[in-house]
Amino acid sequence: MTAVLTRRPGLAKIRAARSPLYLACLGLVALVTAAALLAPWLVPYDPNAVDLGNALAGPSAEHLLGADAAGRDTLSRLLLGARTSLLGPLGVVVFSTLAGIAVGMTAGWRGGWLDSALSRSTELVFAFPGMLLAILIISIYGEGLLAPVIALSVAYLPYVSRLTRSLVLAERRRPYVSAHQVQGHSALQICLCHILPNIAPVVLAQSTINFGYALMDLAGLSFLGLGVPALTPDWGRMVFDGQTAIQQGYPLSAVLPSVFIVLTVVAFNVVGERWADRVARRDR
Repeated sequence: MTAVLTRRPGLAKIRAARSPLYLACLGLVALVTAAALLAPWLVPYDPNAVDLGNALAGPSAEHLLGADAAGRDTLSRLLLGARTSLLGPLGVVVFSTLAGIAVGMTAGWRGGWLDSALSRSTELVFAFPGMLLAILIISIYGEGLLAPVIALSVAYLPYVSRLTRSLVLAERRRPYVSAHQVQGHSALQICLCHILPNIAPVVLAQSTINFGYALMDLAGLSFLGLGVPALTPDWGRMVFDGQTAIQQGYPLSAVLPSVFIVLTVVAFNVVGERWADRVARRDR
């Protein structure tokens, strides 16, 4: 007789949760979020205070991460830049997720011509690049955070709506939906009180991944000089402002925000994908 070893499902989940990469990314997400929330109390200097005597100064006891071409403290701008750099993607994720759930749930539940019309509409949005839409809106309404957030929210809406639609179609075939319909529950009550809680973990995992991509898109717009105003601390704007310093042989003021952007995007993607994997294992 040959013994067959089977792995307990719970053990795989525990090992996945204890993955060093996942824990490191989760810690980085928590650290960046805490820095954004506590930035006004953590900054050692006024982030917009110009001190030409310290222009392009290297790390020192006075300026731990050096100063940029205008003598502004890099650490202070990084800390306050975290707030702006996370606030924009948060707005994109909140708006796109709420609107995407509404559109996807309506299409998946109603079906028919309404489903076809909403699906074709989201496909049209897919065909229009989000960055191009953001640049177009910024050219009309001017620089600031609101215009790119609205544009990218529209661009990210189809990702959430298509996922929500597919999940709602699967949930509609489950026996509990028929049972609630027999009991006289309305479609709105069934969707909000029963279907939405079941699909929320998957949608939130996708939204976490979208957060990282939105952060990268907004940083790219700020790098192009189309995002936040010039004096606002922002990681993408810091990279834009540091271009001249790189040409002069002082890359630190541009490299540091670039590293923070990359690490934060990777961290949110890893956390979001791990949450999605855990939800998929739970549903098997």
